[in-house]
Amino acid sequence: MTRPIIVFDLDGTLVDTAPDLMDSLNHCLDVGGLPQTDAIGFRSYVGFGGKVMIERAYAAQQRALEPDEHDRLYSLFMDHYGVNIPGKSQPYPGVLMALDRFTQAGFLLAICTNKTEGFSHKLILELGLNTYFAAICGQDTFAFRKPDPRHLTETIAKAGGDARHAVMIGDSQTDIDTAKAAGIPVVAVDFGYTERHVREFEPSKVISHFDELTLDLAQRLIAAGQA
Repeated sequence: MTRPIIVFDLDGTLVDTAPDLMDSLNHCLDVGGLPQTDAIGFRSYVGFGGKVMIERAYAAQQRALEPDEHDRLYSLFMDHYGVNIPGKSQPYPGVLMALDRFTQAGFLLAICTNKTEGFSHKLILELGLNTYFAAICGQDTFAFRKPDPRHLTETIAKAGGDARHAVMIGDSQTDIDTAKAAGIPVVAVDFGYTERHVREFEPSKVISHFDELTLDLAQRLIAAGQA
């Protein structure tokens, strides 16, 4: 019997990593001689990665950012972030119960993220979540990354799953577009890192808490995708 699989995005979906990514951004701004920025104004940029965060921070302060300096600051960002994992990062409310719920029901679980694979493994391990996941695939696991649908389908294959029995959980347009391109139903959380509300990207379902990610919902979405 084929085991169904739930594939999660990581930052902004399973784990709130914004506090640590903001700390790393502000470390770079300190080095660059710029004032630190606040989390409220930059939270929506967290999902775009460190390079974009640095670029947006400089633009917001109307400061020029030369390519070499951008590369140098990004390297500092990555070093600072990696050393401090897991820092203040925590799973979102309801995540542990959801992981238990699906594991006990016989589902496979996996992570498909545009975070680097090394940082992803370290974060999940340090948070004590590593035993739940059959595969953790990052931006550098394959020769392609989200929104390329192969990132999702190859993650499913690596976990021992079947894309015809899968659901994707994410927080961004990238996650939604990836799942749609792969022909896989997608549930969007509305508490993650995005500049626009996720409902605008037309996921299969929007949830506001992991308590809403029920076995019945996942089974219905899988069945509808097979129809």
